Amino acid sequence: MRKKVIAGNWKMNKVLSEATQFVEDTKNNVPSSEQVESVVCAPYPFLHALVEKAQGTDLKVAAQNMHFEENGAFTGEVSPVMLKDLGVTYVVLGHSERRELFAETDETVNKKVHAAFNHDLTPIVCVGETLEQRENNETMSHVEDQVKKALEGLSDDQVKATIIAYEPIWAIGTGKTATSEQANEVCTHIRNVVKETVSTDAGEAVRIQYGGSVKPANVDELLAQSDIDGALVGGASLEADSFLKLAEAGAK
Repeated sequence: MRKKVIAGNWKMNKVLSEATQFVEDTKNNVPSSEQVESVVCAPYPFLHALVEKAQGTDLKVAAQNMHFEENGAFTGEVSPVMLKDLGVTYVVLGHSERRELFAETDETVNKKVHAAFNHDLTPIVCVGETLEQRENNETMSHVEDQVKKALEGLSDDQVKATIIAYEPIWAIGTGKTATSEQANEVCTHIRNVVKETVSTDAGEAVRIQYGGSVKPANVDELLAQSDIDGALVGGASLEADSFLKLAEAGAK
C-alpha cells in the first residue's frame, strides 16, 4: 500500500517568525511518518531555520524549486548541493507557476529531477492542464507528455521514489476543484503511463498527489480515490490547524 504524502506549498507567503511559529505548532502534532509523510514547502530564506526546528520530528521540509547545476554563475539560483547541505529532503519541481511565469520547460524539469536524485532529494514533480486544454479534450495527452518528459532517463527505482503532483491549473487558487472522479481519472492515467513507459512495478509504486484548492472539507473524498496518494496544498496549508487536519486525513 502506498503511503500518503501531504505537502503544504506556502508559495511566496509568511515571514520568518510566522514560518517558525507554524513549525512549532505542528512538528509534534503531525501523525507518525509511518502513517503519512507531512511536508512543508517553504521559501528559501526560511529553510535553514525550519529544518533545525523540525529536526527529530515527523515534519519534513521541502524547497519550492532549485537549479539543476551544482554551482556556477547563476545569480539568484539555489543548487541541490545547497539544499542537501541544509537538510532539506524534498523539492517541488515544475510547478505550473514556475512554468507559466518563469519559463520553466519540460526539459529543465527533467534536468532538475535528475539533479534531485543525484543529491538524495525526493522530487515532487508537478503536471497539469489549463482550462483551455481541458475544454479541448487535451488533458490526457498534455499530462502524459509532461510525465514522460519529466521521467526520461530515470531508473525504475528512481521513478518509484518520485512523487508526481497532478494539479489542473484551472483549479489552483481559484476555489474550483476537480471532482474526485475527474482528479482520479487523470491520476489513473498518469499511473498507466508510468506502467507503459517505465515498468508495471514503477507504475504501482509511484505516488501521485492531487493539488488544486484542496482543503479539509474535501480532502477525505479525494484521498479515498484509488490512485490519489496525497495532496499538494496551497492556501489551506498556511494555517497550522488546517495543515494538521489535512495530515490527519492522510493518515487514515
